[in-house]
Amino acid sequence: MSVVLFASVVRVRDGLPLSASTDYEQDKGFQETKKHLKGLSKKLSQFPDRCLLRSGLYNINFTSSLGVGYLMVCTENYPNVLAFSFLDELQREFIVTYDTKRINGALRPFSFIEFDNFIRKTKQRYDIPRSLSTKMNLADMQTEIKLRPPYQLSAEDIGSINGFSQHKQSKYKGIAPNQMMEAVTLSGIVACVLSVLCGSLNLLRGVHAIESVLQNEDEDFNYVIAFFLGTAACLYQCYLFAHFSVWRNIKSFLAFAMICLCNMYLYELRNMWQILFHVTVGAFITLQIHLRRPQGKSPDYNV
Repeated sequence: MSVVLFASVVRVRDGLPLSASTDYEQDKGFQETKKHLKGLSKKLSQFPDRCLLRSGLYNINFTSSLGVGYLMVCTENYPNVLAFSFLDELQREFIVTYDTKRINGALRPFSFIEFDNFIRKTKQRYDIPRSLSTKMNLADMQTEIKLRPPYQLSAEDIGSINGFSQHKQSKYKGIAPNQMMEAVTLSGIVACVLSVLCGSLNLLRGVHAIESVLQNEDEDFNYVIAFFLGTAACLYQCYLFAHFSVWRNIKSFLAFAMICLCNMYLYELRNMWQILFHVTVGAFITLQIHLRRPQGKSPDYNV
């Protein structure tokens, strides 16, 4: 039984189909998914360059590059790393085979019907994942997807509800929108409150340190810098907890390291319990950042 059920290549600016595989699936759910795919193909320019749309028992994956979109329909349990590796192969071959001038000049649907043969052969290989020989490429794709997960669309995003198109301004700006995060836990809220408290204490001490420097020239201005760096690190930890960011865990660890360094420098102005409190709170929110993951993370594939 096929797991890659359908694939197509379309022109992004107008959704003109350039090439597509032949599908023999008559399942009602699959036909409904294909309607979503057709609606999506007409609006590719409004979405990020890598997206996933779940439709019942099926998924629609797509990528776009250089004015051409590559779409596929697969079963819901098909690993995303394989789906996007499949689309990546279509993209590489299509770019090598056809130049931009010819693509832009196409007037009729399926002007590149000869490309169907490549889609069919690639589809046959990806229907049997264990037979794939491109292990290194799959590993690279898996890493890329982990770093930049596909954005998950809904039927409302493509404006295809009850067969009517809803014309509304795209809400996606730039390369990709912010990834949605999992629900906030009580421990996460506590960590954020404590981190804000530490940041406020650092800010208050920093203001007092500035007053001391102005009144006494012998005071070390580096203390002021340490207090304000500590404030910035605490508040940045709260930001990382609330929002998705690339290299999020690494950034949170660097912010925690900054908190530790600042408190080490301020050891003459703080007792051991105060330093321990600031470092413990920093470690606590760093842990919460690590535990709160983005929604819809791509499934892993054993390569």
